[in-house]
Amino acid sequence: MFCWPLVLLVMGCIQSIRCKPKSFRDSIVVLEVNSSIDSNPTSIDESSGVVLRYRTPHFRASARVLVPPVAGKESWTVGWIQACNHMEFYNKYGSKGMSSWELPDLRDGKIQAISDSDGVNYPWYGNTTETCTIVGPTKKDTKFTVSMNDNFYPSVTWGVPVSDSNVPMLSSIWRDQSFTTWLVAINQVSGEILVLQTVRWRMRLHIEVDPDKPLGQRAKLCEPIAQEQPQVLGKNEAIPPNAMVKPNANDAQVLMWRPRTGEPVVVIPPKH
Repeated sequence: MFCWPLVLLVMGCIQSIRCKPKSFRDSIVVLEVNSSIDSNPTSIDESSGVVLRYRTPHFRASARVLVPPVAGKESWTVGWIQACNHMEFYNKYGSKGMSSWELPDLRDGKIQAISDSDGVNYPWYGNTTETCTIVGPTKKDTKFTVSMNDNFYPSVTWGVPVSDSNVPMLSSIWRDQSFTTWLVAINQVSGEILVLQTVRWRMRLHIEVDPDKPLGQRAKLCEPIAQEQPQVLGKNEAIPPNAMVKPNANDAQVLMWRPRTGEPVVVIPPKH
């Protein structure tokens, strides 16, 4: 006789669990996260008499994710969002001065970060391997991988950018940029945002140039040759508002010429 209440209690618990299923927030699982910067050093290309080109190693991030069954007409997109937190990008031209790519609002402390979206699929970094959308209703768990990569491949003029002359004057390049990259799930119906993982990474570059040497022998890569590896944070960070909306870093950046004497000049204004 004493067995029945116990059985009813157990059955009652099972029924209760079925009536109150776990929320999506509690059920989505990040099975694996990998993040790295390639070990190869920055390569330098002096094949052009107009510009020096360099290509940095790639930052890479990937995650395997398990999404529980999605009810009704809900739709969730899981993917990578990236923002730039800090940028120093100086190209020095001996005693003449330097050109500098700048993000004015970030430089002046008006914002904490700026979107590094592809400029089309805001707020996502991209919309191919970078995201996956699950459209409900689904009856089973869904497993997938989302991945992204990033690197720098700019061109820097040998001559002073505000001069009609192309006489080689470039003497050094200095670049130091920091980024935060988030693995995020967004409900496309309600707009709910879940931060699943946070990664921080940094790319530093120093190239010394002797403009008097023959083309092909001018530039030398200096320390750091190898980049610091990214940090996958144990505690997630919130996404700043500017990381979710226009403009992105490419559209907001401006190229300045800052002469040794005289007033700064805008060489390339922002696109936005």
